[in-house]
Amino acid sequence: MTAMLEVRDLVKRFGPFTAVDGISFEVQRGEVLGFLGPNGAGKSTTMKMITGFLGPSAGTVTVNQFDALANPIMAKTRIGYLPEGAPAYPDMTPASFLEFIASVRGLKGRQRRQRIAEVTERIDIGRVMQQPIETLSKGFKRRVGLAQALLHDPEILILDEPTDGLDPNQKFQVRELIHELAPEKAIIISTHILEEVSAVCSRALIIARGRIVADGTPGELMGRSRFHNAVVLELKGDNKPDFETLRADLVRVPGVASVEPDGERRVVVFPEGSATVTDGVSQLAAARGWQIGAFYVDPGRMDEVFRSITQGN
Repeated sequence: MTAMLEVRDLVKRFGPFTAVDGISFEVQRGEVLGFLGPNGAGKSTTMKMITGFLGPSAGTVTVNQFDALANPIMAKTRIGYLPEGAPAYPDMTPASFLEFIASVRGLKGRQRRQRIAEVTERIDIGRVMQQPIETLSKGFKRRVGLAQALLHDPEILILDEPTDGLDPNQKFQVRELIHELAPEKAIIISTHILEEVSAVCSRALIIARGRIVADGTPGELMGRSRFHNAVVLELKGDNKPDFETLRADLVRVPGVASVEPDGERRVVVFPEGSATVTDGVSQLAAARGWQIGAFYVDPGRMDEVFRSITQGN
């Protein structure tokens, strides 16, 4: 299967500083790729090179089989881009801004009117279409930026912090929209919101210092967490044993490697290797008569994986 987007050995230097250092990856139709990294890792710079806003110092970008350097117009017609900050003309209204973008994209007549109406409804910006963009909230400005990225129905979406500034309901709407769009498009989302990776992404890349340091599904990345398959046990009631007594009991359960406190009433029980300790911990709790407030297997913690990977490179 030919990838919708291919990035090969991409490099960007600003004088002596190398912001992006040999990044290579592919994105297939139907994939939602989360692009993660600490501030200054090179995420936005990479996106700007993919979309043609910056020229690379070395490397290639191929957009649906079009070389982005040799055929920049053909490549750009296939990309919808929501840049960081969603810049727009502040004195325009969303209606006039989308008319302008439609003109730039070559949309005319009935097709132009239809696409503007469709994205206006889909992004839910109808109530602010006649307000100057400078008067809109940060969330609405972001949604107007998302509308312009979708206007020409591109095959590839490059979204830099798409839910930045949105309230929880708006974030949910955008995530649902991404799910709806995903089967027919290749989507890249740069985000610092780690929950977004599990919520919408089928795959995630983590970069640090301009290089890829991890590539896998959200489940595979969480599998690298030290908390993966640990049992979280929360006790309630006034007769809860102190931590040392609790730890002494739990470390005797076969397969338990260690026990750590996680707040006043919660402990994390870590297994040895791939051991499963759920049954043993459950049986001990029943035998001791502990009052259980919570009991579950931790799938892994993306924030802990992110810190360990990016701080180690």
